[in-house]
Amino acid sequence: MTTARAFAKLTLSLRVLGRREDGFHDLEGLVVSLGQPHDTLQVTGAAGDGVTLAVVTEAPDVPSGADNLAARAAATLLEAAGSDAGVRIALTKRIPAGAGLGGASADAAAALVATRAALDLDIDDTTLDRLGATLGSDVPFCLRGGAAWMRGRGERIEPVDVPLGLPMLVAVPPFRCATEAVYAAWDDLGGPQARRTVPAPARVAGFLGELANDLEPAAEQVEPRLVEFRERLEEVVGRSALLAGSGSAYVVPLDDPRTLPDAAAEVSERFGGEVIPAATVSRGVKLSR
Repeated sequence: MTTARAFAKLTLSLRVLGRREDGFHDLEGLVVSLGQPHDTLQVTGAAGDGVTLAVVTEAPDVPSGADNLAARAAATLLEAAGSDAGVRIALTKRIPAGAGLGGASADAAAALVATRAALDLDIDDTTLDRLGATLGSDVPFCLRGGAAWMRGRGERIEPVDVPLGLPMLVAVPPFRCATEAVYAAWDDLGGPQARRTVPAPARVAGFLGELANDLEPAAEQVEPRLVEFRERLEEVVGRSALLAGSGSAYVVPLDDPRTLPDAAAEVSERFGGEVIPAATVSRGVKLSR
């Protein structure tokens, strides 16, 4: 059995440059991996059984079986490798679905890496990247993790040097946003730019002075409760909050990692919602046996 931790993906700043002829959108985003929240996949080789997947989660809307992107990733890898082996995947979900934290893509990346390791498949990293891109725009970054500029529809990745351990509070509302609906609303609204900017953390301000998310106006159109959620969060924290990807989570960057645990506990108590202490990490997937 091979165990993989799949780390959340956070888009620190996102510019949507337009809709492409293939239906995707051209993006320019600074993305980082967060150590929390993360999902855990346990992958075990099985003789000729194909791919089976069981999900442990409190969320009602996480697909199981072949409909889950992690199962599709493992099946895609087996087909590319020409293997008739099978795998059993046990997935424990901690990254909330529909929160803009890349949980499905992170799970797909972890399934690719863990299945390759569990079955000792002769597949190189370049092939893994190519297979990942067929599964979703965020999967190639989640395979590498760390920090990078993502361009195109997400397949063009340029690593950057963002300090590890950059502290953040991740606030998750009790409602979710569907990524496809948010992008559709962005198109319907005529491609708006972000109406707000958030000061960048001091340790990244040298190459990015402010953070913005062009999807926020569209996400607020799809889910109007985001506005009140953000305003209450900002009032409690005393800082500006950034929408994570297509929503629904909001992120508040902090300056001092030593304050993170106490800040998360205090904000969670005063805010009355789910607040996760998080920090940037160097990879998107971590394997263990």
